[in-house]
Amino acid sequence: MIAELGHFALILAAMVAVVQAIVPMIGAHKGWDGWMAAAVPAATTQFFLTAFSFSALTYSFVVSDFSLRLVVENSHSLKPMLYKVSGVWGNHEGSMLLWVLILTLFGACAAWFGGNLPPSLKARVLAVQSSVAVAFFAFILLTSNPFLRMGIPPMDGQDLNPLLQDPGLAFHPPFLYLGYVGLSLTFSFAVAALIEGRVDAAWGGWVRPWTLAAWVFLTIGIALGSWWAYYELGWGGYWFWDPVENASFMPWLLAAALLHSAIVVEKRESLKSWTILLAILAFGFSLIGTFIVRSGVITSVHAFANDPERGVFILMILAVFTGGALTLFAARASAMQAKGVFGLVSRESALVANNVLLAVSCFVVFIGTIWPLVAELAFGRKLSVGAPFFDAAFTPFMVVLAIILPIGAILPWKRAKLNRAVKQVVPAAILAFLIAALAWTLQTEKTILAPVGLALGIWVVAGSALDLWSRCGRGDMASRLRRLTRLPRADYGKAVAHFGLGVTMIGISAMNAWQIEDIRVAQVGERFEVGAYEIELASVDQVQGPNYYSTMARMNAYRGDRLVAALTPEKRVYPVAKMPTTEADIDNGFLRDIYLVIGDAQDDGGWAVRTYIKPLANWIWAGAILMGVGGLLSLSDRRYRIAAGAAKAGGGGARPVAAE
Repeated sequence: MIAELGHFALILAAMVAVVQAIVPMIGAHKGWDGWMAAAVPAATTQFFLTAFSFSALTYSFVVSDFSLRLVVENSHSLKPMLYKVSGVWGNHEGSMLLWVLILTLFGACAAWFGGNLPPSLKARVLAVQSSVAVAFFAFILLTSNPFLRMGIPPMDGQDLNPLLQDPGLAFHPPFLYLGYVGLSLTFSFAVAALIEGRVDAAWGGWVRPWTLAAWVFLTIGIALGSWWAYYELGWGGYWFWDPVENASFMPWLLAAALLHSAIVVEKRESLKSWTILLAILAFGFSLIGTFIVRSGVITSVHAFANDPERGVFILMILAVFTGGALTLFAARASAMQAKGVFGLVSRESALVANNVLLAVSCFVVFIGTIWPLVAELAFGRKLSVGAPFFDAAFTPFMVVLAIILPIGAILPWKRAKLNRAVKQVVPAAILAFLIAALAWTLQTEKTILAPVGLALGIWVVAGSALDLWSRCGRGDMASRLRRLTRLPRADYGKAVAHFGLGVTMIGISAMNAWQIEDIRVAQVGERFEVGAYEIELASVDQVQGPNYYSTMARMNAYRGDRLVAALTPEKRVYPVAKMPTTEADIDNGFLRDIYLVIGDAQDDGGWAVRTYIKPLANWIWAGAILMGVGGLLSLSDRRYRIAAGAAKAGGGGARPVAAE
């Protein structure tokens, strides 16, 4: 009965979405206040109906209702409760319902917190947002219904993919979808602005918090996925340029560009057309990512393997919304006249360079991702585009971006003197050079990668600190420190986010250049050297888990005579899913990780063992955390300022105060 109620609520939500897509849009065109006001209750109702439907599906997984086909295919009565719940979105149908839930959530948030928006713009934004929801409601109900019943319910389920039974991946999809789908609201703002034919500083201030929220969620989601791949897959890497990884990375790059271009619209009323285009493309690439993951046209270790008919449906959604928005953009872009004029050397120019580098790097990743498909369709050739291409084609853009970032952050608006800005960042340049020189001197292998990467990372980190300090004005140390404590949270947010980027660059450079890898057959009781450590294979035992069998090794890591870590890497077999997994064990440290993997038994009684010593590995994810924290700091400041502006204006069309 609960499942039927959930299905019925989903149908009702789709009907409400149709009404919301039509009535407020007509009201905005005709100037009918009542019709425009209908958008808010409709958005609220649509969200709560979808939330009820999602809750009904979650309940079915929690109680192991094996009369539902989806529960049978993705759950098991012995599975831990966390993975029963995460099993709701660990499949195509349930994840699409989560997608629509988040889509309606963002629409409802725009309705609840958009009191400072002009009524016509708010009505059009909510109508466009609901039109996207209509398309995905149709997709779920017609091709991916999660509430299908089994004719004869089995006694138990087929279990969830063992690779997905992990805390990191349990939380990875929700955060990723909050980022993916959050960009739908910036898309709705862009289309609504094109329909109205007006983009001004206030519009830039309104769209920027939603872009920032989506970017923060994407950052957290990508970091969780990267961390999961690092410790769960047993390959020892943090990024593999997999098509599904790229599917989330491309919108992240465009969202970062959109976030910075919206600053120029808000502060200087320039780059209007470019910002609108970025908002369309960012959500367009989210839809492309959905197509890549769910169409089955590109092979990935963690894509949903579904029939191409569903991919065609998603392709139609992509064509209608992205193609329609781009057509509208072509017709209306000429009306987006830029008002602000700026010099070649200015913060505006630096942000333009930032946008160009991020956008071009996104398209480089896109070409590398789809080229195997294009080559097979057009030339009948099966090709593989791997890490060497992406590293060679993508890295130069990030190097240039890192070089200009500290200088661009310090440049004033409108026009600036380059020599003055360069003088301010000289300490950062000296520090970066000295650390690079030290790294070059100490390293044993003559590779330039680590010193250059460290120099760029330190340059970005020190530059962000100098940018924050430069905002304290002149005077003695005490007065500058007092002003430092009174800076807006957005200033701190920008500095922390840029600081995090530098930390991640340092971690990536050190791990790629200096990691030590050792693969061997080890006997129980044997010690062997790996870098500065000695690793001992103490024992190998057979262990039974709650829903798996495990071959667990007990291994000790020594430095000299001191025991550094006792680790237990495993090889698990899930009997229901009939699938093995590799469970690495890692001794995480501030300066290095000791990463151990146990392999198969050998004929001579030994065991295959892989050992990695990974310098500064955790700095990669620490930097991602700092970027997310920086985004949240800026977001908290933006919300406060927008709310204050709305209150002063009595809830009317207030222009938000810039937080730069």
